[in-house]
Amino acid sequence: MFLCFVFIFLLYEKHSLHFKFTALSKADTFPEFSAGAVADDRQIKHYSNEERDWILTEDDWISAPEEPPDSRDWFLHQLNTLSNCTDSQCSELHVLQRMIGCELEKLPDGTVSLRAFDEYGFDGEDFMAFDSDTLQWIDKNPKAKETKMKCDQQTGRNQFLKHYLKNCINWISTFNNTRKSKPNVHIILRKAPNDQNKQVLICLTTGFYPRDIEMDIRFNKTVLKDQTSSGIRPNDDGSFQMRTSVEIDRSHEGIYDCSVIHSSLTEPVSEEWGSDWFMLHMQPMSLLPCIYMAG
Repeated sequence: MFLCFVFIFLLYEKHSLHFKFTALSKADTFPEFSAGAVADDRQIKHYSNEERDWILTEDDWISAPEEPPDSRDWFLHQLNTLSNCTDSQCSELHVLQRMIGCELEKLPDGTVSLRAFDEYGFDGEDFMAFDSDTLQWIDKNPKAKETKMKCDQQTGRNQFLKHYLKNCINWISTFNNTRKSKPNVHIILRKAPNDQNKQVLICLTTGFYPRDIEMDIRFNKTVLKDQTSSGIRPNDDGSFQMRTSVEIDRSHEGIYDCSVIHSSLTEPVSEEWGSDWFMLHMQPMSLLPCIYMAG
């Protein structure tokens, strides 16, 4: 009989656009107002307090929705009102934060999830959030009840916010991030620091974009347990890197490899290290390996 192991190449994918705002009632070390736009883990805009305007930092995101129209002065006024400050003078530090934007998630089963939001935080706690279906605000803190009532009455602004969030959803639904960088995969062997009978196998993957990636160290095609991961970290050029390591027994004979799945690849790849050799190239893995067994 034929025994076939079929590998299905599916990967979770996520796109996002977030505008983030922070206002401080006392600005000693940090600016009293800061804002930026982050799309798919890259900062594409930031607010310049010197020029009192937004600066585009990534030209290929020029088609992204504009920032919300609420001005720096409007934001600082809201903070002063919540903090009970007079004449913009506060004796205590208070922090007002806002995040507005949208997200799209594509799951391996083909399901697409869309979410739009406008959320506020005050002094490190959730404060209130906008419900675009009802055009009402949801208070998430007892301190927000009075502010919620005032915001609910601003029907014109709430209609605009609903339109803004809908536009964000429409944009991200058709968005295609054409920037993709393939991962460079390296596998390295080092001595274990505390056991001469052990070695540490390290898988380093770098230069990939977008951020989401799956990576495992395997022995004879079986994923090893007790792997230690650095997590996904940014590189200076906007790409990402990830490092995974595991201790192995020096006496074990077989093939170790680093298996990588990424949206920039048409199929998974593996970097292999054998018991007596080191391979420095990327080898595609077969999608349909079949084993013939006599029966």
